[in-house]
Amino acid sequence: MDIKNAQKAVDNWIQEHGVRYFNELTNMAQLTEEVGEVARIIARRYGEQSEKETDKNKDLGEELADVIFVVLCLANQTGVDLEEAFKKKLDLKTKRDHDRHHSNQKLK
Repeated sequence: MDIKNAQKAVDNWIQEHGVRYFNELTNMAQLTEEVGEVARIIARRYGEQSEKETDKNKDLGEELADVIFVVLCLANQTGVDLEEAFKKKLDLKTKRDHDRHHSNQKLK
């Protein structure tokens, strides 16, 4: 599924199941919460913190999908074509960062 169709799928889901979008500030708070859940898994599973028994069954993919869902909601309700914005960002990063990363001694 491309980003444009993902945005449409989220909008359809909101219309059919979600009644309406939460306002932008509520969605921003939700996004922060979801990113925090991803951070918790990463910190404990791949970082130096120990993983609690209650966290061992958490699905990183599911939590990342929650982040994407809320980002798509925010894009929809603010009129952002996220596919186009992502293409522009990738082009910018490619032009700006190609030589920078190849010459970074920390990455060798």
